[in-house]
Amino acid sequence: MPQLNPAPWLLILLFSWFVLLVMIPPKIMSHHLTDEPTHQTTKKHDSTNWTWPWH
Repeated sequence: MPQLNPAPWLLILLFSWFVLLVMIPPKIMSHHLTDEPTHQTTKKHDSTNWTWPWH
């Protein structure tokens, strides 16, 4: 049963983790947003209760 031989699959696993942890994050972190996010206002909205009768 060749599936149980860990030699080629262990190397593939290690190489894939190497790619994911070393090469991909710098590429993702180098991207910049086109619009900077704005802060939410601290102004409180006027909320009034509804006076609808519920049956």
